[in-house]
Amino acid sequence: MTGATAALWRADTAPAPLADTQAWRQFVVSAQHADLTASTLRIVQAPHVAVDLSAQAQSPALMAAGEALLAERGLDAARACLLEGGMANCTEARPAWHTALRSPDASLRVAGQVATERERVRSFVRRADAEGRYRHVVNIGIGGSDWGPRLVVSALGNAGTRRDMRFVSNIDGHAIEAGLLGLDPLHTLFIVSSKSFNTIETLRNAERAIEWLRAGGVQDVNAHMVAVTSNVAGAARLGISDEHVFKLWDWAGGRYSVWSSIGLPIALALGVETLDGLLQGAAEMDAHFASAPISENAPVQLALTALVNRNVFGYPSLNIAAYDARLTNLAPYLQQLDMESLGKSVDVYGRPVSVPTGSLVWGVSGTDAQHTFFQWLHQGTDPTPVDFVVCREADHTFAEHHRLLLANCLAQREALLRGKSFDTLLPEVSKTEPDPERSAWLARHKVHPGGRPSSLLVLPRLNAQSLGALLALYEHKVFVQGIVWGINPFDQWGVEYGKVLATGIAEELNGGVSMPHDVSTAHWVDAWK
Repeated sequence: MTGATAALWRADTAPAPLADTQAWRQFVVSAQHADLTASTLRIVQAPHVAVDLSAQAQSPALMAAGEALLAERGLDAARACLLEGGMANCTEARPAWHTALRSPDASLRVAGQVATERERVRSFVRRADAEGRYRHVVNIGIGGSDWGPRLVVSALGNAGTRRDMRFVSNIDGHAIEAGLLGLDPLHTLFIVSSKSFNTIETLRNAERAIEWLRAGGVQDVNAHMVAVTSNVAGAARLGISDEHVFKLWDWAGGRYSVWSSIGLPIALALGVETLDGLLQGAAEMDAHFASAPISENAPVQLALTALVNRNVFGYPSLNIAAYDARLTNLAPYLQQLDMESLGKSVDVYGRPVSVPTGSLVWGVSGTDAQHTFFQWLHQGTDPTPVDFVVCREADHTFAEHHRLLLANCLAQREALLRGKSFDTLLPEVSKTEPDPERSAWLARHKVHPGGRPSSLLVLPRLNAQSLGALLALYEHKVFVQGIVWGINPFDQWGVEYGKVLATGIAEELNGGVSMPHDVSTAHWVDAWK
């Protein structure tokens, strides 16, 4: 970061902390007095998804306070900076221009680079299809280089994929062992995805893949390896030729990279038209985020709801309940997007944040979730907001299954909101339990507190466009939260620190020089050398 740039973020030029501003105080007060009973239907329509916020805090006063807060926090300027390729990532002095990867606007400064790489990906896939190459594809990557393609292939490949797809991310040797099991080296392609090409998990797994290819009799290893990276020299050191390297840029963060050449596995598994549809859906959501009025802007309204739940009502987590078995990887994908972006305790001026940031994001697809943790959601002591995600139409022929799925989704949401009181339950229990003392005792066990907030996100059906729009919706929601909190949602210094420590400990375990540790770490390093 240059001196001039750093001066923009000096603490002595900073505005008042968020918690000390009048706009924030008014927002909090308005939320505390808002309606929490879903007495008014409130649905925000966005491209490919309807967002029902009826079961969240709402009132005209809260809407007005939210708009005033966003104006004070500079949403318009920050949004323009993001979408136009300004320095949105202040701590690393670069844009966070993932929207450029899916934009149809040819005037973008990077449009030529993006279009070139996009066409290279498509040409590679078309050639492989025409020549009948690669029955098996193994994607080797971790974090953003894994979760995006993994999610899309599992979500949209339910009816089958064009190739046998495997995803290997973990450094645990069992992961690469399972990824290779039963494959034919002569018909296998490895995609090594790492923006820096320094990610230890990815490089070690790629080295094992090369050894496996050679052991399997492959003479031209390069023909079975491609890389997706910004470090072309690093890929070359692994033996991957330039024509098999698809480029990334430092202005596209890992957790936002599914829109880039990281999407190559999607095109190989589902076809280039699926990747194009994903980009189209996300671009439509970008246009909505850029131009829709605040009151009808789905990402903005979802972000304001998240701020109310996290900062006014103190809910520390967010549950993702996707009522679609194909979306089993949605929750971990959103975990990385949300928690890596918003897990910050210092604002852009280097000051401790004045309100809690980020949420613990977690979940399992419904209806499995109902038989794991929904008991805790309904009657536990820690109320937790839920994002229900469901498709209005199914892509299978089992109509009764889909009716039951929709019914369960709506019922769980209504139960969380309405609850069931002791006074309502006592007469019901008394019908089958004549003893008054026992019936009162049992009724108390059945009480549902209710008043637990949720959002319902309805896709017409699950396809490339709707999935792209859904992921972009959450991206922009996270961005708006970061703007209000005054944090940088595009860096991840905590992750980087852990990588540095792991490198040093790995050297110690291999007989290197001992480093100072806490007593427990020192004990196990010594034991495992």
